[in-house]
Amino acid sequence: MPQKPWRDIAIPHQDVLKGTFQQSEFAADLSQVQQGKAPPEYQDARQFFARTFVTEGMALLLDKVLRRLAGLGGDPVIQLQTAFGGGKTHTLIAVSHLAEGAHSAGDLPGIPPLLDTAGLNELPRARVVVLDGINLSPTTPKVHGEIQARTLWGELAWQLGGTDGYAMVQAADEAATSPDKDQIIALLTAFSPCVILMDELVAYYRQFQPGKSYPAGTFETNMTFIQALTEGIRSVPKAILLASLPDSHNAGEGRGQAVLAELESYFRRVHAIWKPVTKDEAFSIVRRRLFERIDDSLAMEDTCRAFAKLYQANGDELPPETQERDYLERMQQAYPIHPEIFDRLYEDWSTLSNFQRTRGVLQLLAQVVHRLWKDGNADGMILPGALPLNDAAVRNKCLDYLPQGWDPVIDQDIDGEHARPAYIESKEPLIGKLHGARRLARTIFLGSAPGAGRSAPGLPLDHLLLGVVQPGQTLGHYKDALRRLRDQLNYLNAEGDRFWFDTRPNLRREMESRRQRFSMKDDIEPLLRERVQGLFGKAHVFGGIHVFTPSADIPDDYGNGPRLVVLPPAAPHTKGKASTAERAAKAILTQRGEQPRQKQNRLLFLAPDTDALERLKDQARTYLAWASIVTDVEAMRLNLDQLQAKQAKDEREESDKALRRTVRDTFRWLLSPVQEVRKGRLEPKILWEAVQVSPAAQNLAQEIQHKLTENEWLVTEWSPIHLARILDTWYFRDGLTEVGALNVWQDT
Repeated sequence: MPQKPWRDIAIPHQDVLKGTFQQSEFAADLSQVQQGKAPPEYQDARQFFARTFVTEGMALLLDKVLRRLAGLGGDPVIQLQTAFGGGKTHTLIAVSHLAEGAHSAGDLPGIPPLLDTAGLNELPRARVVVLDGINLSPTTPKVHGEIQARTLWGELAWQLGGTDGYAMVQAADEAATSPDKDQIIALLTAFSPCVILMDELVAYYRQFQPGKSYPAGTFETNMTFIQALTEGIRSVPKAILLASLPDSHNAGEGRGQAVLAELESYFRRVHAIWKPVTKDEAFSIVRRRLFERIDDSLAMEDTCRAFAKLYQANGDELPPETQERDYLERMQQAYPIHPEIFDRLYEDWSTLSNFQRTRGVLQLLAQVVHRLWKDGNADGMILPGALPLNDAAVRNKCLDYLPQGWDPVIDQDIDGEHARPAYIESKEPLIGKLHGARRLARTIFLGSAPGAGRSAPGLPLDHLLLGVVQPGQTLGHYKDALRRLRDQLNYLNAEGDRFWFDTRPNLRREMESRRQRFSMKDDIEPLLRERVQGLFGKAHVFGGIHVFTPSADIPDDYGNGPRLVVLPPAAPHTKGKASTAERAAKAILTQRGEQPRQKQNRLLFLAPDTDALERLKDQARTYLAWASIVTDVEAMRLNLDQLQAKQAKDEREESDKALRRTVRDTFRWLLSPVQEVRKGRLEPKILWEAVQVSPAAQNLAQEIQHKLTENEWLVTEWSPIHLARILDTWYFRDGLTEVGALNVWQDT
C-alpha cells in the first residue's frame, strides 16, 4: 500500500508555507521581548510555548526557577554556558514569561507538568530584570524619564523598583562605584520575588579597557558588582540570577577571552545547570517551530513503519543503527524530516564556526520546507536527497556557512540548471525516474561540510543510500547512479566506499583533459593490440594468431594449423549486415600484399563488434589518461597529495580491469569464409558466416576452438564414411582410383 506524501500529513506554520518568515525570527532577542517589540511567537507567552519544545535541560532549569521563586530553596545563581546557538537566550525568554505570570499555566503548553514536579498549584509571579550586554553601553546611560541609569546596578535597581528602586543605589550609580553587598541585599529584598536575567555579559564587559574610567565605572568596579551580586542574592530567598556566558570558542579573541576568564572566576563556585539540546530533542524543537500540526497520525506511523521495513530488508547495505527499534521511534519523533538530515546538520554542519546549531537548523529547514511545499514534493519523508539546492534561498543559506568556492560545485556537479546529474538522468530512464543522480549528489553535499572533523572525509555508501532510498525503490538503481556520478563529476572525490565534494576539481578533470591527447594510430591501437594479444595463451590449435597484422605479413602456407586473424578497430562487424569486417577479411583472404593468396582455407577471422567499439576506444583513452597521471606522479612531474596519488593508482587499476572486460566484450565475432557447392562445382563468390564468442568464457582461445568445431569450420577428424563421400565426390571419378593423402589434406 503506497504511503501518503508528507505534505498530506504534516502542515507547516503559515509563515513557512507562505515564505513570509524572517530569518531574524529564529534569533531570539531577550531585550526585544522585555520591550514588547519581539515577533508574536516570542512576545506572546502562549504562542511562544506552543512553538517551544521543553527539553530536558530547559525543564531542569525551569524547575529550579519555580522552586526558588516560591521560596522552596534551590540555587540562587545559575550560569548557562553552551556553544554558539545552543538555546541559552531561548531559555531565558521562557524564564521571563513564566516569572511575569501574564497567563495561567494551563494556557502554556508543556508547563503544567513542571508545576506538578515542583509541587506548586500556580505559577509564582515575580519582577523580571533583563540586563542585555548588547543593549547596554559603558559610555551612554539608559534614560528613564528624569532618571539616567549609568551603570549595571543603576539599571538593575530601576527595572526592579522604578524611582524607588533607583533611589536605593543612586549615589553608587552617579559615582560609578559598585554598591556593597548589604545595599544589594536590601534592594533585592525590597522587590522580591524577582528574577535577574543577564545575557551577553562578555559582550558588555569587553568594552571596558584596563585602567580606563567610563560613566558606567571601570572594569574593576563592574567586576566588584558581579561579586557582590552573586554573593548578596544568596541571602534573599525569593531572588534568582541567571547569567549566560559563551564558551571559550565564541567569546572572541584577546580581550574577550580575558573577560570570560574573569567572569568565570566569580561564577565558578556556582553550579552551572545546563544540558545542551540533544539531536533527538532537536527533532521535536524543529517540528514544533516549523509545523503547525500532524493531520493524520496513523498515516504518519504507517510511513515510518514502511521506511523501517525497507531498512530491515536491506540491513546489509544500510547503517547498523537503522536496524535498531529506536530508529523507528526517531523517525516518528522527527517526522516529516528524516533523522539523517538532523544527524548531518548536528554532527557535520555544527562544526562550522558560524553555524548556530538549533537556530541554524531552523533557518535552513524553514527554507527547505517552504520550497518543497511550493514544488509539490510528494516524498514519504523529507530526506537529504530532497535538499532543493536549485532554490536560490536554500542555496544561499548553505553557502552562508561555507567558504568561497562552492558555487561552481553546485552549478556543475549537484543541482545547477545544466548540472551533470540532471544530464545523467535524461540519458538513463531508470535513474531519471527516481531523480537518482541529483538526490545522491545532494546527499553527498550535505555530508561534505568542511571541517566536519571526521577521521575520514565524506559519507560512506550506506549513509548515501539511507539519504535517498524510499519504500518501493531498489537500491541497485542508486548504486548505478553513483557509479555514473563517480565517472563523470569534476568535484566528486571517492576513497573506498566514501564520497565527498571538494571545491578543488578532482583528478577526473585532469584525466578528462588528458584523454583528448591520445590518437587512434599512435596510442590506442598499439594498446589494444597488446591487450588482445594477451587474451590468448600458448595452448591453442592455431598455427599463428595475427593481431591487427597487415595482409603482407600474414604467411600464405599450410603451417601447423589454421591462422586466426584479428581484425583492427577500423574493421568492425555488424550483425546481419554486410560489414567493414567482411570487406577487410576478404581483402586479406584473397591477397597477401600485392600477390594472390593461395591457401585461403587456412584463415579464420575475429572481428570487433560495431556497437561496442566506441565504448572500447573510450575505455582505452581513460586507461591511458590514468596511467599517464600515475607515471607523471612517480616521475615527480605532477604534484599530488598522498590521497590523490593513491586515488590515481586506484583509478588506473579500475580502468585497467574495465579495459580488459571491454576488450573481451568487443572482440567477439568469429568470421569464416564459405563457398557454396552447386552441381558438383564451387561457386566463385565468397560468403561469410559469423558467430559470437561468449565474452564470459574464461579462456578465449578454447572458446574460439569450441565454436569452430561446433560449426564444423574446423574439422580435426572425419569418420570413414564421410571421408569416402568426399573422395567419391571430388577425386574418384573419370576412372581415377587413387589420390595422394597430402593433396587431400591440403585441398580440404
